Amino acid sequence: MDLNGKVAIVTGVSKGIGLATAELLLQRGAVVAGWGRSRPAGLQHERFSFFECDVRDEVQVQETLTNTQRELGPDIHVLVNNAGLGISGAVDGFSSADWHQMFDTNVHGLFYCTKAVLPPMKRQQLGHIVNISSIAGLTGIEMMAGYCATKYAVRGFSHSIFKEVRKDGIKVTCLYPGSTQTNFFDDIPGTTANEHMMQPADIAGAIVYALETPFNFHVVDMEMRPLQPKGR
Repeated sequence: MDLNGKVAIVTGVSKGIGLATAELLLQRGAVVAGWGRSRPAGLQHERFSFFECDVRDEVQVQETLTNTQRELGPDIHVLVNNAGLGISGAVDGFSSADWHQMFDTNVHGLFYCTKAVLPPMKRQQLGHIVNISSIAGLTGIEMMAGYCATKYAVRGFSHSIFKEVRKDGIKVTCLYPGSTQTNFFDDIPGTTANEHMMQPADIAGAIVYALETPFNFHVVDMEMRPLQPKGR
């Protein structure tokens, strides 16, 4: 897809991968609608609009889409489902509230946003949905059972929906990043973000690569890991 002039929604735009993706999409000429609970600091661009949205609330998601289309027009070409969080802990002591919070954001929110953009994408016979999973959606990780469960769900959802909507000219890509230097690790005991990890811009570059593929094919899965996570 030629991104110039295309409307792209990025959820979880406030920082990290979401912010880096919004910035790179703007460089490629896209019109970016950033959805999040807080406005990204320092991002000012004539083709960027921020819309406050908590993806856990389906009504709010639909209202935010309406506001986005009112401001940017009816067409939606790209959705990057990036909003997410991770909480670690042993299963036998894990809070049910934390479990539900992760599923509400990582799985239910992704479903609400995807469901909302499908009608305009089907009408256009053109669209691309990028779902940010994790290597935790490919393998189990000790003390991260809840997070892994949500990311496996994203993987299954992505593999199913791409077969459902490909006939409508809609691509679906699922991305599985390894350790990335973001604030994700702030609440994960025993792991500290460091410069040997991948950078948010690395993930953004992979997303844009997938988006810019020719119309006749799409990238279904992309797994990314840091080359030397512990340094030389």
